Amino acid sequence: MAGNESATWEGTPPEQQTLWTNARIATLDPSKAGLGIIDGGAIQTRGERITWVGEMADVTQDMRANSVPHDLGGRWVTPGLIDCHTHLVYGGNRAREFEMRLEGASYEDIARAGGGIVSSVRATNALTVEGLVETVLPRLDTLIAEGVTTFEIKSGYGLNIEAELRMLRAARALESLRPVRVVTTYLAAHATPVEYKGRNDDYITDVVLPGLERAHAEGLVDAVDGFCEGIAFSVDEMRRVFDKAKALGLPVKLHAEQLSNLGGARMAASYGALSADHLEYLDDDGARAMAETGTVAVLLPGAFYAIRETKKPPVDLLRQAGTPIAVATDSNPGTSPLTSLLLAMNMAATLFYLTVEECLAGTTRVAAQALGLGATTGTIGIGKSADLAIWDIESPAELVYRIGFNPLSAHVFKGKRIDR
Repeated sequence: MAGNESATWEGTPPEQQTLWTNARIATLDPSKAGLGIIDGGAIQTRGERITWVGEMADVTQDMRANSVPHDLGGRWVTPGLIDCHTHLVYGGNRAREFEMRLEGASYEDIARAGGGIVSSVRATNALTVEGLVETVLPRLDTLIAEGVTTFEIKSGYGLNIEAELRMLRAARALESLRPVRVVTTYLAAHATPVEYKGRNDDYITDVVLPGLERAHAEGLVDAVDGFCEGIAFSVDEMRRVFDKAKALGLPVKLHAEQLSNLGGARMAASYGALSADHLEYLDDDGARAMAETGTVAVLLPGAFYAIRETKKPPVDLLRQAGTPIAVATDSNPGTSPLTSLLLAMNMAATLFYLTVEECLAGTTRVAAQALGLGATTGTIGIGKSADLAIWDIESPAELVYRIGFNPLSAHVFKGKRIDR
């Protein structure tokens, strides 16, 4: 699927019934052990929904007679993958800054040369909605080609009301152009623009809060995020943003504890946040608070790798507390220019010591929970959206083990098969 295609996405006819047979299925059903495997199974779908899943031996003649058949030839099937933390919509790139760092330039040197987030803001602000869509499609298509069917996409490189809205409009437009589900997140509290330097409260008053009201009024926002860090926004400043989100009935999430421990994850959990993300400096109290509210810990190994971080997120603390763990690309122009969720899984296993089961659950079932979509997608079960990934593999472990190899045979989105 090329990035310059202009055809719109058309889904499955509403009454079409399809029987996907001869499959090895990793359902990710939380009521079953491990990956919830059915070895020698079938899935029946009707329109966009799964209506039956089980053993081949239990497929009835009536099911066969009334369904369009698809023999999967013994291939593995998982839920469609979910990238639950991305910044896919932006203008330009920061390859030159990457080169400068390799040549010894400091972040201060790069900033003085007009680089850093300022360069992304400038490039993003220069684009129309149509221009933003054009730039995001190649990145989106690369991830779709790995079986990703659901994306979270944040704003945050506009830093003024109109530019933030353009980013959200571009993200919304993608659902009509590609076979994907997009969850939009308002992230104006990502950084303070140059004209508001040292005046975070004024920026929140003048831009973040009224921009959120407008985005909500236009139906452009599904959740609200912020960057809670010493170089960004404090816990108290983020409370102002979250209070507005709560008043508008919008769920929240937070970039937290990436570079220091400000207690952002604990504060986010107090708002019932869907997720807290990064978390390298998370402590016991934060992990327990997240577990108590079901706030997902979204680990982002791409950023850990790209900025050469040395402090790993406390995976053992999260496990002990019972905090659900997801994995995502954090695809962005500066600190994680990563467009492979398969590679993110490998990095999470290799760098953070997650298990295969944790990586696969973290990019399906738990990732859906991090987006508030647990009732819709993320597992293969009756009533769920028919979002499936079909793989040419011997074992699900291959999806985590391989580096730079994509074994996707085809995927299904809302009941419609899309071949590679």
